[in-house]
Amino acid sequence: MPHPIRVLLVEDSPVVLLILQRLLATDPEIEVVGAIRSGQEAIESIPDLQPTVICTDYHMPGMNGLEFTQQVMSQFPCPILVISTSVHPKENESNVFRLLEAGAVDIFPKPKLSSAADYELLRQNLITKIKVLAGVKVFTRHKLWTSHRKQNLEHGNPQTEAQQRHSSTTPNSQVSLQSLFQNPSPNSTLQAIAIGASTGGPQALHTLLTQLPANLPVPVFCVQHISEGFLQGLVNWLSAECRLPIKIAQPGELPIPGVIYFAPERSHLELGLRGQMVCSSTQPVDGHCPSVTVLFRSAARRYGNGLVGILLTGMGRDGATGMLDIALAGGLTIAQDEQSSVVFGMPKEAIALGAVKQVLPINAIPAFLSDAFSGC
Repeated sequence: MPHPIRVLLVEDSPVVLLILQRLLATDPEIEVVGAIRSGQEAIESIPDLQPTVICTDYHMPGMNGLEFTQQVMSQFPCPILVISTSVHPKENESNVFRLLEAGAVDIFPKPKLSSAADYELLRQNLITKIKVLAGVKVFTRHKLWTSHRKQNLEHGNPQTEAQQRHSSTTPNSQVSLQSLFQNPSPNSTLQAIAIGASTGGPQALHTLLTQLPANLPVPVFCVQHISEGFLQGLVNWLSAECRLPIKIAQPGELPIPGVIYFAPERSHLELGLRGQMVCSSTQPVDGHCPSVTVLFRSAARRYGNGLVGILLTGMGRDGATGMLDIALAGGLTIAQDEQSSVVFGMPKEAIALGAVKQVLPINAIPAFLSDAFSGC
């Protein structure tokens, strides 16, 4: 029998701690090895407890969740799940995403007393999150990504030496993204970018979107799988550093070049016959609503070979068949590579379908896009 997933809970509320312990105790593959109400005490206990996954709140007395996450990632790198309310009266709602910048992997809503059906759904979702995080790679270089981004922007150079090396060593069998942008087919004009992401997506989106130029001549459409209640916080967090405006898509709105649109919570995002955005709360596709595949298929129909589709880190296969639609329409398809992905699920599925024309590390994607659109 495999060793259980060792979970350390760090939360100042005894009620929430009790609920989390009861939820996780229902799965024999998970063992709660500690339930601690202080960040400092939790740091001191990690060498003895040896957790596989840590769950922490943002708001705690003394050492808050951000300081705790920073210390964990510098001393005892470990997958961290942030369990927090989506909006807190004392803090800006985007602050919880600073824990992702510090190295936390994902966010989950703090449990509330509710109906039996809601409780069961919460239990299933939490256990699934824990099991996914138990298998992810921990990127202690999150701060390195951020520092590289700032240095490149300050020096006007969006491409790092590592990215240049990757560009020069791209196998000949793969299509050169730069050559496709700089030498498009006679009938193609770059018209839009569509992006899909899941686990690890907020960090990847931060790396990509904050490096896009302010004069980007096309709209950007995004689907990010995220727990309900956190989408506006994600938009606020990204908006604070992006040079492009970011908003949640509104039904009937016509997309504007240079604006980044996110699919609303619990709604698929599609493009209508006149190009207007359509938001529909229909059945999940590939297990999700909003679904990356739904966006990709719709955008492929609308923009054809003028579309760039980008599939980032995430669990499952959402977006894979949608990427194939983009490729068949003549669009450019890019997948984040395994090394820089927190979970190499969605990109891997798209690659397996033969839907991906270029596989790139997350740091290389914005540099290529910037070069491509600067030549248009």
